[in-house]
Amino acid sequence: MSKINYGNYFEDFSIGQKIVHPLPRTVSEGDVSLYIAFTGSRFSLHSSDIVAREIGYKKRPIDDILMFHLTFGKSVQDISLNAIANLGYAEISFPNPVFVGDTVSMTSTVIGLKENSNGKSGVVYVHSIGVNQDGNEVLNFKRWVMVHKKDHSVKSEINIVPTFEASTPIVDKINIPTIGAIDTDASGGEYFFEDYVAGERLNHPEGITIDNSDHTLATKLYQNNAKVHFNDHMMKSTPMGQRLMYGGIVISMARAISFNGLQNAQWVYAINSGNHCNPTYAGDTIYAYTEILETIDHKREDIGLLRLRTIAVKNQNPTEISSPKGEDGKYLPNIVLDLDYTVVIPKKSTKK
Repeated sequence: MSKINYGNYFEDFSIGQKIVHPLPRTVSEGDVSLYIAFTGSRFSLHSSDIVAREIGYKKRPIDDILMFHLTFGKSVQDISLNAIANLGYAEISFPNPVFVGDTVSMTSTVIGLKENSNGKSGVVYVHSIGVNQDGNEVLNFKRWVMVHKKDHSVKSEINIVPTFEASTPIVDKINIPTIGAIDTDASGGEYFFEDYVAGERLNHPEGITIDNSDHTLATKLYQNNAKVHFNDHMMKSTPMGQRLMYGGIVISMARAISFNGLQNAQWVYAINSGNHCNPTYAGDTIYAYTEILETIDHKREDIGLLRLRTIAVKNQNPTEISSPKGEDGKYLPNIVLDLDYTVVIPKKSTKK
């Protein structure tokens, strides 16, 4: 029995603890194809080698959110195998692109611990860094997850909660080639940086229904072995009564849905913060709308950045929602994701 890894419980974590996660992952074309199959993502940069070369890449980079999942999945065995729920993210940056054939791995440091008042669980805060085979940083993020306690009778009353930046700083050097040309026929969208204004709202019309087979296979693809996503026998005895969908899948769905209206915003520069507001289950249909929070000019003449807030809604058309929160300040029951993130989008000068 001592040879079996049962995952870490809340008591097993300590402030400053450093964890090297196992199972480096070499990215394949199969990963890319399956990601499209699971999410319907349509951004042309990640779909076409020709488009990628026209933009200035030697070969097509993989979708930033796919890279997030494949790298993030390394941390689950050590951080969230015994999770109740993944609660949120902050300060996620994507310093360098990842390509098919690259190998990604991850390490994490515990930066916060907060025992819940019920004494049965606690929240673990970690800072994780993903690198490629050359040691170049490809992902840097912080997240917090609610984890079961092993012994409910012992209380530590620990309450060390880190603070997070409201948004990720914009650096002068963004690792995107100087954009040669954007073919709007290929990208599917004719709108560029100058066409968006702060305060604008985009109601994306498409909805995506997620099935048990979809979210189970997707989570397996990312080697995310958290029990709440796979063990239906265990989850039937919980208040949820069924498996919980991995929140990252909802992020992918929202990003894929946002394509309609943001076709040329093909790079995720950073995820400033993300909240999983309510649980999502198989059979739910995900819709989304996006608010333009800020337009950010850049010293480069070919690109600008948009700070966005995408709200994912389950089983309700987003046009019926004026605000994700009610008068009591709490998220409405059908709001499943509140994502504040920054994308890179070309300027009109790059139009082919």
